[in-house]
Parts: sequence; structure tokens; C-alpha cells
Amino acid sequence: MANSSTYYPPVSFFFKVFFQGLKGKADKEASFKEVSGLSAETSAEEVIEGGVLQYRHKLPTTTKYPNLILKRGLILDSELRQWIEKGINEFSFTPLMVSVHLLDQFSQEGQNSKTLMSWTFHNVWPVKWEIAQFDSLSNEVAVESIELAYDYFETKKGA
Repeated sequence: MANSSTYYPPVSFFFKVFFQGLKGKADKEASFKEVSGLSAETSAEEVIEGGVLQYRHKLPTTTKYPNLILKRGLILDSELRQWIEKGINEFSFTPLMVSVHLLDQFSQEGQNSKTLMSWTFHNVWPVKWEIAQFDSLSNEVAVESIELAYDYFETKKGA
């Protein structure tokens, strides 16, 4: 963030995605145009207490996480694509860790951008691959969508 006392919320377009465990490499960075599915929801169970009719107790049960969806321009061959195809086509899944890093747009020139916040997804595996429709009347880039299931995520502030 800039050296001032005024706080500005971070921009949502300055981020990176890292895959940990692709082909034995520690981190493999990949560029995406969109990341969605960063949410968590805890379910509640209602319990009726004997003799109390005014209200019901709500107790937490489990936390649900939606699938992580990544979108990018179609890449014909990559380690990520090979991992997805092996899982979906051969039903041979190798879970990975995936990290999404929200970056500081005000980093000093010539330096690596600082991570403002990161989300690390554990035991990630592919559940869906899709390509946007082809349209001969448009001049858009072919976009692929990758949907990933995971067990849970951890949030970390800074780097």
C-alpha cells in the first residue's frame, strides 16, 4: 500500500495462482483471468429444548466449501492441463495444494509485488473442465474454465 494514512481496499484484478506439487516442483505459477468460489458456509442445526417454546437453539454442524473455479485463455499444453486430463480422463487423481495471492498494486517499481492476503486450498483435485462456446461472429479469446474440489482452505494475511 502507498505510504499514506488513507486506507484503500485492494483491487481484485491483481492476483496470482500457484500450484504446489505439479511434476514434483515446489510452486508453479499460472495466470488466470478470474478466480471464484472463495467462500465458506457453516450449517446450523436447530435444537428444541424441552419446555422452551419461544425459540430454538441453533448449533453449528459442518462447514461447506464450494468448488474453486479458475478461468483463463485456452493453453494447448501445460503441466496443469496434463494433471487435469489424468484426473478426469484416466480417473487417476493426485491432490495438490493451490494458493491464490491477492497482491499490492502499490509495490515499489522493480520489486516483486507484496502479497496482501492469500488463500491456500488443501487436497485439490479437478472435477470439471470446460471451454467457452465458439462464436464465429465474435473476436474473443477462447477461454477455458477449470473447476476444482478441495477439502478446506486457510487464509493468511501478508506474506
